[in-house]
Amino acid sequence: MSTRDKILDAAASIMGEDGGQRLTVRAVAARAGVGMGTLRHHFPTQRVLLDAVLASMYESAMPDDRIHDTALPARQRLVDNLGRLVAAIGTGDEARTRWDEIFRNYISPDAPDDVRTTYATFDVQATRRIETWLSILVEQGALEEGDNRARAHFLLSVVNGLALWRALPLTESTLTREIDALTFAAHALPFTR
Repeated sequence: MSTRDKILDAAASIMGEDGGQRLTVRAVAARAGVGMGTLRHHFPTQRVLLDAVLASMYESAMPDDRIHDTALPARQRLVDNLGRLVAAIGTGDEARTRWDEIFRNYISPDAPDDVRTTYATFDVQATRRIETWLSILVEQGALEEGDNRARAHFLLSVVNGLALWRALPLTESTLTREIDALTFAAHALPFTR
């Protein structure tokens, strides 16, 4: 395993333990068994490290392979990938626990500012991920050219709302709601086929 990968693994394990509250370059260097100079060589700032960790975690949890599968309609591939983002929150008690962590770490007035600011990195990574999917569909000629950042923000707001639904005690299937909402959101985009 490369030194860079050791550092990323150490940072990911710290993030998994407490939502990143102890994600400092010193803690990551110690966990990875490398010096500060080595860590800074690969990741000059904490922000660069956090961006790399989140990109790695997204790729591990949700590879982009499906978006390239041209045997499926483009709109369906996008809906499937967005559904995987929603599914990452879990369901029922798991989703409620995740939302409780999100509230404590990022929304609560008691959340430390340095932890709260890490949410922006999560948002940037999720937006980039969706923009990448949209760019692939544009390159394939399945989606008209346009402002993929604005499209990604729209789709991410739908994903976030659906993720919240997963924590609420609803009488109907959240899966049915998710599929319907994601399909409706995908139909708002100018697909060519």
